[in-house]
Amino acid sequence: MNYSDELYGKTNSELIMELGSRFKEYRLTCRMTQKEVSEHAGVSLFTVKAFESGRACNITMNSFVAMLRAIGYLDEITKLLPELPPTPEMIEKMNKYKPKRVRNGK
Repeated sequence: MNYSDELYGKTNSELIMELGSRFKEYRLTCRMTQKEVSEHAGVSLFTVKAFESGRACNITMNSFVAMLRAIGYLDEITKLLPELPPTPEMIEKMNKYKPKRVRNGK
């Protein structure tokens, strides 16, 4: 069984619990308390505690992003859904509308 199979074998709740556990590790690495995160993120202390303990399976994306921002790891969000490389059709379309050579008038 590979990692992808293992991921797809987990429920949404299990995945969110794992994210909460990882978030706690990040927060502790930053030497921040749950209260500090809640204040910086503008979320309740209950939200932070519930997320980290795995009791919050319905955390909003807004709260999650705010908490990542609070601990200084917002750039990690791009790893959730990295940009897709352009398709050949997109490249062709971009090249089609590329400006041609521009001449300066004298």
